[in-house]
Amino acid sequence: MTQPTPIRRSRRPRVLDLFCCQGGAAKGYHLAGFDVTGVDIAPQPRYPFRFVQADAIAYVLEHGAAFDFIHASPPCQHDSECQRIQGNSHPDLIAPTRAALDTAGRPWVIENVRGAVPKLRAPVMLCGPMFGLETYRHRYFETGGGFHLEQPDHPAHLVPQAKMGRPVPPGHYGQFVGNFSGVPLARRVMDVPWMNRDGIRECIPPAYTRHVGAAFLATRLEVAA
Repeated sequence: MTQPTPIRRSRRPRVLDLFCCQGGAAKGYHLAGFDVTGVDIAPQPRYPFRFVQADAIAYVLEHGAAFDFIHASPPCQHDSECQRIQGNSHPDLIAPTRAALDTAGRPWVIENVRGAVPKLRAPVMLCGPMFGLETYRHRYFETGGGFHLEQPDHPAHLVPQAKMGRPVPPGHYGQFVGNFSGVPLARRVMDVPWMNRDGIRECIPPAYTRHVGAAFLATRLEVAA
């Protein structure tokens, strides 16, 4: 584990972004008003905020209590349909991550894909059209540590979706997974202009975590009032 980057004191609430990859979740929390620190076991030179290369679970056990809010996106490959089709195996880190978050004693969310839903506790589903995005990209958020997220209304899927990995025809929404084509389009649709294909195919659109972060900050204001 590398030495952690010193955490600068800030008037902005602090969010710890675990398993951060290239920073889709981080950008949303930044837009919501947070000071962001990302942690990932692999180098992330494209990450746009403060970054610590470390084991995420070990880091939150040691430093999690220093943050106001914690976001965790354990690797989704274990529950990804694409990986199952290819016969690949990956570790299942959802339960160990939850245990570590509970130990930290801070409000938190765990985010993952549809295949992980049976292991998530009463997750809230977010979808691109809820935020005006031209992609469906369902992601599921379990909450804990005293934080609760309401389920938004889910718009009907009225626009056809391009086939997995294929170019996006006119009048379709993109499905930006696997070795998809159209990186410039995906960057624009999901508002992640700094990412490459590897980052985009796994990322959370920042609009999702901007919504999550705003909901958390609203609960803080209610408590203060």
